[in-house]
Amino acid sequence: MTGRIHSFQSMGTVDGPGVRSVVFLQGCVLRCPYCHNPDTWDRNGGTEVEAQDIFKTVQRYKPYFGENGGVTVSGGEPLLQAEFVTELFTLCKSDGISTALDTSGIRLNESVKNLLKVTDIVLLDIKFPDTERYQKYIGIPLRTVQKFLEYLQAQNKRVIVRQVVTPAVNDTPQDIAALGEFCAQYPCIEKIELLPFLKLCAEKYETMGIEFPFEKYDAADAKKVADLAKYLLRGNQSPPADLQILTLKFKTAYRKSQTANFYKKFLCPLDFWKCFLYNKQCHTSALGCSHSP
Repeated sequence: MTGRIHSFQSMGTVDGPGVRSVVFLQGCVLRCPYCHNPDTWDRNGGTEVEAQDIFKTVQRYKPYFGENGGVTVSGGEPLLQAEFVTELFTLCKSDGISTALDTSGIRLNESVKNLLKVTDIVLLDIKFPDTERYQKYIGIPLRTVQKFLEYLQAQNKRVIVRQVVTPAVNDTPQDIAALGEFCAQYPCIEKIELLPFLKLCAEKYETMGIEFPFEKYDAADAKKVADLAKYLLRGNQSPPADLQILTLKFKTAYRKSQTANFYKKFLCPLDFWKCFLYNKQCHTSALGCSHSP
């Protein structure tokens, strides 16, 4: 089966656990105002390729994936080419390659459900934790994404939630606490990543002759975004005595406690890039990250 891809990254370290090959698909129906890849919107753009050919390319990098790496399909919106991704993921899993799907969760039909059967990890972009801003900025109701997330929960899928933090839009402690409260409803969510809004894409919009809707907003300060992560703790409860809070750039790891109504937060004490070089994912326990300081 053929699909349309925008680009291929041989070895990435920010699109799922470990070292991963990343396939960026062509086509998206959303027009998120902070989108970094407006050149992926056109469903007729990109390059038409066979799933088998992409699989063969991914196979070349398998020795570098280690224990936690694999392949991630991003976009654009990969759910628009669900059958193509299903074929690619089926081939990858037959060769022992972990599969991750980076999506906005905007569609849930039989083709998507079949895709999820061969998906190990879902990187789910939760734009906002409330339907008012979802409708205002994204043009769809939050409920659409909730249905997708509820299905992931029912299927016991591993989920990493990601949200872009934009100054004056969703960068207050209340905004982040609301995201934590929203995610606390779904035990399948094992990690939350806050991504600072950047404006490196402005040149793309200019070249394409289209408006960059969030041009008026400042880029997010990385330190402030890292500091905001503490508000992801559920509600107003105080963190437990054994809660370790360490600094690690933007990456945070959360695992639902089995005995209390909060998320315990542990961060890897290693430098972020060193952590990835160990080819380990920082899924943590009550003892914190397994890596030595």
